Amino acid sequence: MAEKWKITLRVHRQKENQEPHFDDFQMEVNPDEYVLDAVERAWAFHDRSLCFRHACHHSTCGACGMRVNGVEKLTCITLIRDVTHNGATLKVEPLRNFPVVSDLAVDMGPLYRKMERVNGRAVSPVTEAEIENPPSKWVPEDSEYLRLSDCIECGLCISACPIMATTPEYLGPAPLAAAQDQGLRRKPELLSIVDCEDGVWRCHSAFECTAVCPSFVDPARRIMNLRTQVVDMRLRKLFGKA
Repeated sequence: MAEKWKITLRVHRQKENQEPHFDDFQMEVNPDEYVLDAVERAWAFHDRSLCFRHACHHSTCGACGMRVNGVEKLTCITLIRDVTHNGATLKVEPLRNFPVVSDLAVDMGPLYRKMERVNGRAVSPVTEAEIENPPSKWVPEDSEYLRLSDCIECGLCISACPIMATTPEYLGPAPLAAAQDQGLRRKPELLSIVDCEDGVWRCHSAFECTAVCPSFVDPARRIMNLRTQVVDMRLRKLFGKA
């Protein structure tokens, strides 16, 4: 017979024009279930108005990223027994540094637009005005368009990054990691995007992004490497070797 725990699932709630608060759901769980299973049970048996994002259930799509007891996690692969214990409270909240759409669901648009900006043939950094009112087309039709293959664009690194909380214009860990993956020597047009105040130099080397990345992209290491690429490109331009 499967082991059963009794826990309190404490869920962040926030609807339009409503102050954020928490609802508690008492439930029995198998500790070898995942946190997403508990959230789905709260929706199925307690409150069908609960809003959250999910899709693949096996860490491929990145949709179910949340903060679990204050730490960014993919809830579809986070075992309940790894984040709480019998009789305790399991707290789930939306990712930080994104606009909350409803309850646990956030608007991932700012991240996706920055990723498009880096992966396409853009020529300037993303501005705050562009984040709020994006142009109809970021990437020209004749551009080479590549994604960082291991990154599932879950947004956990953006949520964990302390700089994103104070500087929304900062490109952020995932876009900078994508730029590093493509390489400035191969795509020199990226230099004007990453070598700026809110680009590669804004990172404070906290390495929080790497700590929470579920795909082992190691964005912090990639950002450090990207700084080396930027310096190399600067020197090449200075000495006429670009």
